[in-house]
This record gives sequence, C-alpha cells and structure tokens, in this order.
Amino acid sequence: MSQHVLSLEAPDTMNKSILRLIDTSVYNSQILVKCPLLQITLPGFSTPANFTEQSFQPGFTLNLTACDLGVQSTGCGTTYVDLPDGIYIIRYSVSPNDLVYVEYYQLRLTQTLNTYNQELCKIELAACEPSADIKARLSELRLIKSFFDAAKVKTEDCHDPGLGMDLLLYAKRRLERYIGGCKDCHNNHHHHY
Repeated sequence: MSQHVLSLEAPDTMNKSILRLIDTSVYNSQILVKCPLLQITLPGFSTPANFTEQSFQPGFTLNLTACDLGVQSTGCGTTYVDLPDGIYIIRYSVSPNDLVYVEYYQLRLTQTLNTYNQELCKIELAACEPSADIKARLSELRLIKSFFDAAKVKTEDCHDPGLGMDLLLYAKRRLERYIGGCKDCHNNHHHHY
C-alpha cells in the first residue's frame, strides 16, 4: 500500500534563538494530506509544543523561536531568548497519526558551539607553524570538538541519546576548564577532566 514517506531535517544553525525545521517528506499525490501534527519536546520538558495545520502546511520550512515553542511569553516580536542546548524530540505525523509518523532525537549544540568558536577566535594564529603553546591549545580544542561531534552522532544517528548527553556534558566540562584559566594545561599531561 502506498503512503506518504515522512521526513524532517533540523539543520544546525548558529542562531541561538532559532530552531530551524524543514519538511523533506515525499507526499503521495493520490492521498490527501490530513491532520498534519508537528510535536517538539524541548530538553527538560515532558510535554511537547504542538503545531497543527493552522500554523504550518506540508512542505514547510519553519524558524521556531522560544515564543513559538511556549518557553517565552514576554518580549515576543521584539527580542527572543536563547533556546537551550540538549536533546529535542521532534515528531511529525499525518492522518492516521498513530501509523504515519517520524520521530527524531536532535542534539542541539548551538550555544556550546558559539562558545567554542569564541575560544578559537582568541587563539593568535598566523599562516605559519604555531608555537608549542598554541599547538597544545589547538589540540585540546580539537579533542573537545571531537566529543561534541561524537555526542551528536551518538544521539541522532546511533539513536543513543543517553550516551550522547554523557559525551556532551563531558566535553562541556573540558571546555569550561579550558576557558577557566587553564592556560598551562599543556604542561600537565596528567590533568584529569
């Protein structure tokens, strides 16, 4: 039996106040698309924000803010609070909604990666061989970034959100220690994170 093949993408964005979602579904032209329902559960929440056909149409591209997602109620339309990093559960369905659906775990790292990029900006690099000190800093940042990448893959591709969050928290602790004045970490190869 032919049916709609639902698919969503949540491309990474460096905009801390936006969750971007794109409908990449293939809809069967012989079947009416009825009762589309988009549900997004934010990190730390147990109840999803629900979006129905009144707020989007199949084939959508959405840039959702904290106001849209129900976690900001003042200042909407003027300023938007940053959306939290962590695991978002994104579910999209059409009628019959219990049978035709897709569900994803998305690990949002936007705030964390903005912080990471700021630290890269602080490193004085030139188009030449860096000093041992700079190499050590780059090495630590590269390792931290590898943990961020692994956290995202474990969550989204390997479907292991528990391990993904463990890796994310570990990498964030390393980044905080890097930022927190550990200027000579490279001299202590037995530093415990």
